[in-house]
Amino acid sequence: MAKKGMIQRERKRQKLEQKYHFIRQSLKKEISKIKKERRKIKKERIDILSLNEKKTAKFRKKLQSLPRNSAPTRLRRRCFSTGNPRGNYRDFGLSGYILREMVHACLLPGATRSSW
Repeated sequence: MAKKGMIQRERKRQKLEQKYHFIRQSLKKEISKIKKERRKIKKERIDILSLNEKKTAKFRKKLQSLPRNSAPTRLRRRCFSTGNPRGNYRDFGLSGYILREMVHACLLPGATRSSW
């Protein structure tokens, strides 16, 4: 069983990720648009390239000003019943040990028992 504080911290990260998801996504799209424009511009136009770099820096600064825990990479899947962060199956949301126990007890419909 995981500590309750760890589970609460993970829930807080999930809420923050949902809150800032669209903001983060739009900023990343803007940065990628500028990168595509930069690739199209020829090397002769140095002044336009410097303007694009300033725009990119502005959007990156906004992206970096978002809370660190709002990034989706900070999330970690946990077992639904125990909160264990390791050995989770995405399809069930359970850790391997709990999944095995539930399959043997016939609590998961459609899952067949195996001896592993």
